This record gives sequence, C-alpha cells and structure tokens, in this order.
Amino acid sequence: MGYCETSRVKQVTPIDTQMILKTFWQTCSAAPHRLMFMAGATQGCLTVGWWTFELAGRYSGFYGLPSWPLPAVWIHAFLMIFGFFPFFIFGFAMTALRHWVNSPPVPGRWYIPAFVLLACGNLVFYVGLWLTTLLPLALALITLGWGIGFYALIRVIRGGSAPDRRHALALVAALGLGWAGVICYWFGSASGEVWFMVLAIRAGIWWFLLPVFVAVSHRMIPYFSSTVLPDYEVFRPYWTLWGLLACAGLHGVLELGGQPGWLWLVDLPMAVLALYLSVKWRFARSFAAGLLAVLHLGFLWLGIAALLYAIQSAGQDLTAVSMLGLAPLHALTIGYFSTMVLGMATRVTLGHSGRMLVADRATWRLFLGFQAVVLLRMSGDIGAGWPVSLWHPYVLTSLAWLLCFGWWFSQYAPIYWRPRVDGKPG
Repeated sequence: MGYCETSRVKQVTPIDTQMILKTFWQTCSAAPHRLMFMAGATQGCLTVGWWTFELAGRYSGFYGLPSWPLPAVWIHAFLMIFGFFPFFIFGFAMTALRHWVNSPPVPGRWYIPAFVLLACGNLVFYVGLWLTTLLPLALALITLGWGIGFYALIRVIRGGSAPDRRHALALVAALGLGWAGVICYWFGSASGEVWFMVLAIRAGIWWFLLPVFVAVSHRMIPYFSSTVLPDYEVFRPYWTLWGLLACAGLHGVLELGGQPGWLWLVDLPMAVLALYLSVKWRFARSFAAGLLAVLHLGFLWLGIAALLYAIQSAGQDLTAVSMLGLAPLHALTIGYFSTMVLGMATRVTLGHSGRMLVADRATWRLFLGFQAVVLLRMSGDIGAGWPVSLWHPYVLTSLAWLLCFGWWFSQYAPIYWRPRVDGKPG
C-alpha cells in the first residue's frame, strides 16, 4: 500500500484592521487624560521640532527658511502657549477637578469633541504655515474646541458638592482668559493688528499659564507631599495663592502698559512668596521621592524667575542687568511650566494606568537633564559673544529640549493606548 502524505495548508488569520483601530480608539478615549496627554506629547515634539528647524536654519545658514505668514517668534509663542500646554492642562483638569469639587466625571460627549477640535486645529495650523488661507480655519477649530472643554469644566464645578471650590475656580477662570487669548490671536492674525498679537501672548503667559500652574501647585504640591513624607504638615494658606495670582495679573498689566521699570514692584513680592512657599513646603525633604522632588524643583523655578524679573526691572539701566534678556522668561516657561508639566503628566500617567507612583532612574535622569536645558537656554541671553552658528545656545537648547521630551514621549505615550495594567476601567 502506497503512502500518501497529505499536505496541510496553514491557515493564516487575517488581520482585522477595523477591530484593531476600534480597540485602539476605545482604549485611548476611555479617559480624558489619555487623549489630551497623547496629543500634548505629540504636540511637544512637533512644536519644538518646528522651532528647531527654524533656529537651525537661522543660525547655521545651511538652508533657506520659508516665508512664514507671521513672524516666527509669534508662531513659536502660539504653538507653545496655546498649542502645547493646553492639552496637558485640559487633560489634568478634566481628571482632577472632579475630585477637588466632588463632582461626577467629565463624560466622553464633552471631552472627546474638545480633543478632536483642538487636535485638528493644531494640525491645520501647521499646514497653514505653508497654505496661509487655512490659518483662520485652524484658529476657529482651536477656539471651538477650547470653548467646549471650558464649558465641560464649568459643568464640573457647578455639579460639585464640595464647599471649597477656590482652586478649581481659579484654574477654570485662567482657562477662560486663555480662551480669550486665542480669540485675540485669531483677530490679530486676520487683521494685522500687532497689539492684539502682543495682548494674546502676554495674556497667555501672565493671565492664563501662570495662574493655572500656581493654582495647581498650591493645591497639589502640599497634598502630594503629605502622602509621601512622614510627619508632614500641610501648609496652604489662601493669602499666598491670592498674592501670587495678583502679582501675575499686575505683571501682565504693566508689560502691556509698557512699564518694564515698575515690574519689580510686583515681581519681587512674587519671588518672596514663591520662595517662602518652597521653604514651607519642605523643598529639601522632597528629594526622598523622585516624582515629588520634580514638582518641588519646578515650583522653585517660579521663585527664581520672579527674582530675575525683579532684578532686570530694578536695574534696567545697568548694562550687566540688561544682558538678562529673555532669561527670566525661559526660567518661567521652561523651568517652571515645562518641568511641572513633565512631573504632573508622569504622575497622572503612572497613577491612572495602575502603575506604581515611582520615577525610575532613567526618568529621574531625564528630569535632571531638563534642568540643564533651562540653564543652557538662559546662558544664551546672559552670556555674550556667542557665535552665530549651529552651536549657538538657542539651537542647542531646542535640540536638548527635543531630545528630553522625545525620550519622555517614547516611554510614556504608549501607555495611553494600552489598557490599565491592573485591569480597571479608565
């Protein structure tokens, strides 16, 4: 009897692309911080990537730069103030505010449209840098998305039962002023009125970003410290919050009024208040826990930045002081804002994915490296005689920022499209 081997064809299961995309979207949209942080992480790389391209071309001369529809510094300011930070702010606020005021969570019917409009608006903005006719559409989408997110947070506060809503109100009020800043930028870019662009940028820093970060710091740093450090007494008097917010608001007014010589009147008290809180919040003890230390480090930069602003204002007629240039601004924006974003986003990402709230050695080195980025950027203004080349501190800072944030993106962004490790929803 002959032997006949029957060949068997291995059945290959086709890849169900539609199911993969559906699962991906369901996981990403399961919580507001997932969508917003993922967009913010992407925007951080895109924004600084564009700025690196601009700076490298400007200082190296290796290639010609396109003719942008707006001055490059205004584009950079918009992308950072109204394009990068808001995703993290909305993601954090839509996650944390409900706990602050004891309110139900923000439903997907509010945070998903806000995310889609903000994300699409920012993508169209990049295209609009080459196709100028698309810029109004980009700003309209961002304005509409911001408005939906803002209204969703108003609903959270109104639906809350906690008697103390002061931090939440301060944060949402600042988001409202940021929304007004976007509208001013939109109007300025369409009309060519320089004053509206200046108003948008100044308001974005002093009436939007700084109040948001001050409110979050005042609420969360003492709380997080009390959960980690033994025998820690929470120190959170509201007079310090109102004092810092008042100084921020008045600084913006004086800048818009063209009164740099009087800024020290508000910046010096702001520096004293911020440094006082750093001491009372036990800055030195915070290094017992890496994630906590990052938040304390970030807040310390507020005191340093305000002090630099005060020195620059009080001694603006002295050559040595005038050389501070934009160093105080970047101590504030990179040192305080960006460090706090990395610290808070890392903490929320780990905690809300079921992971331990511990910064591993690589993450801690990243945070320390980011502090070097701040000093490198400040050296470009404080130092003199830097060569106009690819090795200029401005270019190196942008590259270093992109390297640090790119590494953070590679480690933490994938968490947003993966289910929680503890199997819980969200």
